[in-house]
Amino acid sequence: MTRADREMSRGRRKFHSYYDYSLLFLTLFLVCFGLVMIYSTSAYNALRVFGDPMHFFKRQGIIALGGVFAMLIVSRIDYRIYFRKLPVLKIRPVILLYIAAIFFQILVLIVGNEINGAKRWIDLGPLGTFQPSDLSKVAAILFIAFIVNMAPRKLDKLSGFIRVSLYVAPLLALIAKENLSTAIVIAAILVVICFVASRKKSYFFLVAIALVCVGAAYIMFVGYRAERVKVWLNVETEPKGYQILQGLYAIASGGIFGTGLGQSMQKLGFIPESHNDMIFSVICEELGLFGAVAIILVFLLLIWRLFIIAINAPDLYGALIAVGVLTHIAVQVILNIAVVTNSMPSTGIPMPFISYGGTSVFILLVEMGIVLSVSNQIKYER
Repeated sequence: MTRADREMSRGRRKFHSYYDYSLLFLTLFLVCFGLVMIYSTSAYNALRVFGDPMHFFKRQGIIALGGVFAMLIVSRIDYRIYFRKLPVLKIRPVILLYIAAIFFQILVLIVGNEINGAKRWIDLGPLGTFQPSDLSKVAAILFIAFIVNMAPRKLDKLSGFIRVSLYVAPLLALIAKENLSTAIVIAAILVVICFVASRKKSYFFLVAIALVCVGAAYIMFVGYRAERVKVWLNVETEPKGYQILQGLYAIASGGIFGTGLGQSMQKLGFIPESHNDMIFSVICEELGLFGAVAIILVFLLLIWRLFIIAINAPDLYGALIAVGVLTHIAVQVILNIAVVTNSMPSTGIPMPFISYGGTSVFILLVEMGIVLSVSNQIKYER
């Protein structure tokens, strides 16, 4: 066969769009499992406080349903539209989203509700509350991927990484003011995206050391954060270690197969707001080690599908978006489990898709829609 014949044969091949239904199924499974666990962990307190055992379940369910519809719609939109200039405003949507994230982070510092000593929520009246830091995560993923995609070869030098970091620094500083855990997640997204795009990896050891030093200094010079380290080291004797200690009791009492769904004792007021960040401890109590490992395996499968999309993405921008979402979910799962098991000092980080929080689950579903959009642009020959 001549070269011309091979070219003609290649031209006649039919390529089809790929859509990662495995990722879609895993996402829907985690959302549904989260709703079951939210009802299990919150029914007692919801009945006691609001007179309706399904109060938190219904609120989360409505937002999750809206998030699923948003995910399906976003998944059918070409992700490359986010960095193309709008014909009317002459500005890229990714830049608008980044500016909006900074605006809301400033707004929450001015008018935000102060809960447990931190301003993280904006009151929306009957609609509930809005946490701008969740919007900032998806804004950071798209913006960092966009900046890196503009000149990926500059990341071969430390100066290139510093350049990207300076673009993200305003958002990171505003978030770190009241929400160190989210700042850690976004910093991890920044480092991992740059690490993947860079051909030279050696200087990242210096970056890691610098970030650890900055984080340690930030913790030690802020009173209540330094106190959390003290509580972590003496959780059995410190009064503020009560929540973590009760969570450890829940994990220990679950055994191998758990006490049964809905049969947790620690959720009956012993673990404050057990449907939020500490929900993994109740999963361990009710479903045991078996259930906890099963959920971790589901997250690993989800991360694996994100990895597959990243390495098969049609361009660098799509690959970096998938890497950013992968990092977001992986770091958040690791931090949540580490806090619940007292492997690190306490910080307010929810379990993705499972912990109660309307803004969190909605934004996560939108992120998954964007990654599904990347998968939809992958072409394959049947």
